[in-house]
Amino acid sequence: MGNLCSTSKNEAEPSSRPGRVLGSAANPPPNAAPRAPLPAKSKAPFKSPGRTLGETAPEVPDAERADARTNAAIAAQKRAESAASAQKGKLGSKLAAQKAQTQAQTLTEVSREQTAARHMDESSKARNWN
Repeated sequence: MGNLCSTSKNEAEPSSRPGRVLGSAANPPPNAAPRAPLPAKSKAPFKSPGRTLGETAPEVPDAERADARTNAAIAAQKRAESAASAQKGKLGSKLAAQKAQTQAQTLTEVSREQTAARHMDESSKARNWN
């Protein structure tokens, strides 16, 4: 009903106007939105030219390299000793016991558990039988 009930005094809807050709819009004002300033140039240039891809690190004397290896080995030894002597608690002791078991011991333990479960199932069936 829109156009039938309106008078000519009313403005036409934007969708009823003819469209515009691409590029015919008025140019936007030159400084419509303020722009952020460009970052200032860094005042402290790098002292070295940098490294290229594939370039090796600067040479370290063999004595310093050996000392670093020795220090790393000593640190690893200390970590291993502290991990071995630390209190493991209930779960840690169970894990250590499992690791100490042989395959035959593990299989016999599993077999015993399955046999016990089977006996429990049979006894519950016997109790529930009418």
